[in-house]
Order: sequence, then structure tokens, then C-alpha cells
Amino acid sequence: MTAQSLTRIPTARYLTLPVLLFMLQVPQALAMGNNDTESKTPDCPAGQVYDSTSKQCVPEKTGSLSDQDKTHYAYHLAKKGEYQAALNMLDTLKNGNTAEAWNYRGYATRKLGRTDEGIGYYQRSLALDPRYAKAREYLGEAWMVKGRPDLAKDQLKVIASICGQSCEEYRDLQAAIDGHPES
Repeated sequence: MTAQSLTRIPTARYLTLPVLLFMLQVPQALAMGNNDTESKTPDCPAGQVYDSTSKQCVPEKTGSLSDQDKTHYAYHLAKKGEYQAALNMLDTLKNGNTAEAWNYRGYATRKLGRTDEGIGYYQRSLALDPRYAKAREYLGEAWMVKGRPDLAKDQLKVIASICGQSCEEYRDLQAAIDGHPES
């Protein structure tokens, strides 16, 4: 082929391969899900916590371990069903007065069956950050446990104003209201 004949080939032909390759990658990317804390935090042996700086498990009592890493690991433990271990981890924070720490404390406490206590922690979280959609989702789920769908729906409306109806927090609380709570 000459340079002259190449200029006559339609542009669409040059784009076919890149477009096909892109389309093959999209389903894989969507299947990966989101990058939230629990999905990227590895399990560590007992007495250790994942350190996001060194990207490895380190002894829990390591002085350089940040409150943020401890908070995220506490949530990781709670999502695995290790609620008391999560609360114990949160007890080690230098500053436990953060929206995340109160929210995760509420989650672990609620999952241990202490719903009223959990609601109090969610409220403390929201006092620090009223736009924290995850805390509103969990508060709504707690209201469902208490038989108060009206209050859960109030939280759903606020979540919609924060992140819309397609965000995970909205979808999860809507599922709980519809009788299909998370596992």
C-alpha cells in the first residue's frame, strides 16, 4: 500500500480495533466493583492491622499506625462479622471522635444486637458530618430493626439529596426498607 492509498481508507477502519478492545475491557472493569475500604483491606493475623503506608500487616501496637488505618481495619473486621474485635480496635484510637469511628462503632454495636446504642453512635457520627451517606444508611437500617420504616425513609430521602438514588447507600437502604437487607 502506498501513502496515497492509506489516506483513502475510512477513519472508521482505524478505530475498529481500539473500540473493540475498549468494549472487551468495560465488562471486566464493571465486574471489579467499587474501591471501598472493606474491598481493598486484606486480612491480617490476630493482633495485627493493615498499614496503608507500608502496604502490609503490622503489630496493632505499632506507634506509627494511624488512627485512619485502625478505623478502616475496624470496619473491615466488622464487615467480616468480628464485631467485638472491631469495637476493641476502635477503643485503641487516639482520637475516636470522628464521623467514621462513630459510624463503625454504631455498625458493630448494632450487629451485636444493641440497636439503641448503635443509633446513638450513628447520631454522633452525623453530628460531625451530616452529609455522611453511609452513616445515614446504617441509621436507616437500625430504624428498620426498631420497626420504624418512617424514620428509615426519612434517612433515604436525605441520602438521595446527598448522592442520588443510584449510590450504593441509597440502594442498600432501599433494599432494607423493601425487606431485603444486606447479609
